[in-house]
Amino acid sequence: MRCAKHLPAFIGGGQTVCAYMPIGSEPGSAELVDSLLRRGVRVLLPVVRHDEAGLRVPMQWGEYHPGGLVEAPFGLREPAEPWLPAAAIASATVVLVPALAGRQDRGCGWGAAPGFYDRSLPLAAPTARLVAVVRDDELVEPAARPNRTTCG
Repeated sequence: MRCAKHLPAFIGGGQTVCAYMPIGSEPGSAELVDSLLRRGVRVLLPVVRHDEAGLRVPMQWGEYHPGGLVEAPFGLREPAEPWLPAAAIASATVVLVPALAGRQDRGCGWGAAPGFYDRSLPLAAPTARLVAVVRDDELVEPAARPNRTTCG
């Protein structure tokens, strides 16, 4: 995967990265996540849930171990318990975010279902690098803008 070739430029061994395991047509791959582990990176994957009222809440995080994922709501595969609290995202130096489109000039990404990342990204460290993972053909011109945005 082309994205994995760019990771060494800004992700080093010993760092923590919040990543995701793609589902459906999301960009990314299990190989991308596994390549981080091979480089000595601690990988946290999101755990997505609603609260008792059915509202989206910030994601919890689980440490990724190959073969340790379980089926989860929304068709996701996520780490088995125990989970880390939502604030664990603050330990990440890089957060990889699935996106359907992105702009190179502003670093914005647009997703299919805003909500969980919108509630979680504000908890990331101010110095964390937020990376919208898109395919080459999903980069849009600065004037173009899909209907839903996950950035300001």
